[in-house]
Amino acid sequence: MLAVVRPVRSLLAAIFILMAGSGFLATLIGLRLERAGSATIVIGLVATAYFAGLTIGALRAGRIVCRVGHIRAFAAFVALLSASTLTYGLIQHPSLWAALRLVDGFCVAGVFICIESWLGDRAGSETRGSILAAYMIALYSGQALGQMLLSTGEIGPAIPFQLASILITLAILPVCLTHGTAPAPGEGRSLSFGRLFEASPLGAAGAAFTGLILGGFYGLAAIFARRVGLDLAATANFMATVILGGVALQWPLGRLSDRLDRRRVIIASFAATALVSFVLAAEPAGAMLLASAAAFGGLSFALYPLCVAHVNDRLLATERVSASGQLVLLYSGGAVLGPLLAAGFMGAAGAGGLFLFSAACAALMLIFSVWRLLAAAPVPAEAQGEFQTFPRTTPMAGLLDPKVEEPELAGATIPSSTGER
Repeated sequence: MLAVVRPVRSLLAAIFILMAGSGFLATLIGLRLERAGSATIVIGLVATAYFAGLTIGALRAGRIVCRVGHIRAFAAFVALLSASTLTYGLIQHPSLWAALRLVDGFCVAGVFICIESWLGDRAGSETRGSILAAYMIALYSGQALGQMLLSTGEIGPAIPFQLASILITLAILPVCLTHGTAPAPGEGRSLSFGRLFEASPLGAAGAAFTGLILGGFYGLAAIFARRVGLDLAATANFMATVILGGVALQWPLGRLSDRLDRRRVIIASFAATALVSFVLAAEPAGAMLLASAAAFGGLSFALYPLCVAHVNDRLLATERVSASGQLVLLYSGGAVLGPLLAAGFMGAAGAGGLFLFSAACAALMLIFSVWRLLAAAPVPAEAQGEFQTFPRTTPMAGLLDPKVEEPELAGATIPSSTGER
């Protein structure tokens, strides 16, 4: 595997450093707003602004990459993200911070488009699986490690933002100094939402509801942690546990879904997510809290790639890159609404309302999944493809699917800048 990823090691180093710097900002910003006395719904609005920026960036940032090239676009996105991060330490106001989070989301989407399209261009049919695995390790390990920077706020209020800005800025170096040649800009083909829903109502709905669950979690989990009595270090451990738990369970659940009717594994995963969410809603303490957090991460993080795999089972190979783009947009749309709806639950039920919201979303999808199981025939075992885990980032992640045919990659470097859906 090391020989496979060596040609793209600079890209993997860049995403690891960037996620170590930016991955804990949502947690930090939520904590600062909560300490300043902001209402839960206001914190939810600020979180929503980030996911709105991420969605806009997934649709539009590709135009910038096409215009100036990958390296210049990457440097521009990272520079703006670094400047935005420093601005948090100057003025604390929810309206300003919401605007900054919108900018952050757009910039992060631009970075993902640069990295994922570049990786897709460099990956061959035999290496895409290894490169995708290495990319996800770099992405999630950077995000988990970055949570440890939360406690630096005890040294000085601006220190976490300054450290985040330093790391984000350093992420420019591996890309700007790489010996590799950036790919030529290109345009991708679009798959309509109608075709996606026709092929797999369960997969499409599952992606959107997963966005609701995880959008609410990322936006308000830090508030939950503080209101159940965790200090900064324990809050960082809680967040890191969820992320690492999410990485650990994706492959076992995915491999199980390869052996069974995948819909049954999706049903079981939504049912287990609802159950674990109810446990967390009861606000457990100590080891029970961390064990439940790891289980929640493992189950909820697996839902999106399971839905992608189910959709891919029902599509032609030539439709999969476009389908992955539409699924990311469905996930992002759910993530935009998630913090607002979860904030309403927390306002009514207290800290545990966050996970009551997750349980409600999982329960609704459980009902829908059972109906789809009864209403439609399963994909024949011989036609069901192998599970492949995917990040929930931008449409460009689809280029790393090992099952995508080579001819499609030539015309799918950058997502359509027209916003066609």
